[in-house]
Amino acid sequence: MSTHFFADTSVLLGRSMRHIFRSVDTIITTAITPIALMLLFVYVFGGAIRTDTDNYVNYLLPGIMLIAIASGIAYTAVRLFTDMQSGIFERFQSMPIARSSVLWAHVLTSLVANGLSLVIIVLVALLMGFRTSASVLDWLAVAGILALFTLALTWIAIIAGLSAKSVDGAGGFSYPLIFLPFISSAFVPTETMPGPVRWFAENQPVTSIVNTVQDLFAQRPVGSDIWVALAWCLGILVVSYAFATAAYKRQIA
Repeated sequence: MSTHFFADTSVLLGRSMRHIFRSVDTIITTAITPIALMLLFVYVFGGAIRTDTDNYVNYLLPGIMLIAIASGIAYTAVRLFTDMQSGIFERFQSMPIARSSVLWAHVLTSLVANGLSLVIIVLVALLMGFRTSASVLDWLAVAGILALFTLALTWIAIIAGLSAKSVDGAGGFSYPLIFLPFISSAFVPTETMPGPVRWFAENQPVTSIVNTVQDLFAQRPVGSDIWVALAWCLGILVVSYAFATAAYKRQIA
């Protein structure tokens, strides 16, 4: 790794962020669908759904945030695919920069862009009546878990961006990830689901993350869910990072 890795990554991150801020509609678009879902479930279906909270938006928000992240990483794959098609990768390879900084710039851009989308969603949730007694440490824990989840999914997006044959293929991989929160504890307690569906819901990564964030927001004792959530996120991160770097090496070989 080049000794100039951090400086190179910083320069390339600045390039990516300029593109983001020149088209802020990307961040807004990422937030619109989750916000629409939040409005729909709270004001249309919320009265028919029984949870352990007085305000359904308190229960729903963690799942909506995960949907926003799963939607947002699709743009990372598209941006990476576009860079590859434009020939910018070849140009970077001819320059004396750290090769890995090209990927890390896209990864950090994903973290920042998704973070901004989540801030917008939380502000809308507050307007809808979301309230929490979470402390500063609880909020930091929530931010850390969401950042780790974003990082793990972003490396999956890197694989898609490097391997796709079209723009639609680059972004389309995210659809199953967006669907996962619907078969989890994000919208209703898993106890209400039939046997096989409940088993799947309770043994996929989204449920443990949602349960952890819900407990942190409600200042309830965080049980084993947090360790399961961290294990899922770290496991996905390690595997996706390995595959992404292998795909990148093939592209620049």
